[in-house]
Amino acid sequence: MTRRKMLLMTAGATFVGLVALAGFADYDAIFANDDDEGKEALAKRLGDAKISLQQGLAASEQAGQPISGKFEVDDGKLQLSVYTVKDGEFLEVLINYVTGKVLKLEPIADGDDLAAANSQSAAMAKAKTSLKEAVDKAMAKSANTRAVSAVPSLKDGRSIVSIALLDGEQAKTIQQPLD
Repeated sequence: MTRRKMLLMTAGATFVGLVALAGFADYDAIFANDDDEGKEALAKRLGDAKISLQQGLAASEQAGQPISGKFEVDDGKLQLSVYTVKDGEFLEVLINYVTGKVLKLEPIADGDDLAAANSQSAAMAKAKTSLKEAVDKAMAKSANTRAVSAVPSLKDGRSIVSIALLDGEQAKTIQQPLD
């Protein structure tokens, strides 16, 4: 085998490994602060939320197509955040987790949030199912749980959504196809 072929094979194997790792990281990245404190804080505060993730996704539609959504604890406070896209512009829509009304629209213009929004938008561009429909379907299979996030991605060229579910303080993530 020539040296060039060996280098190409090594580079290819490295690329495949990185893609697999990225896919795995995306799968588990739903609980960004995956530490026990983060899960525990979310589980404690989630009881204050009167609306579901699906209702938050539906409420955000006035600002564009929802491309991801999640309940999170930010500075010790619960919030429901949905990323949307409309006419190529990305917004973070903050939803009142008690009333379901839009509280705030924040443009997403740079950094990690923009990179995530671009990736999620690309996945949703290939989707035939909305995030809300996918979460509804996942919830039908998961009694006694609450959906806390829905983050789409592309896997082998297909749109999927990773949905984080919380049952008390027990967290699990399932993947649902969007096509």
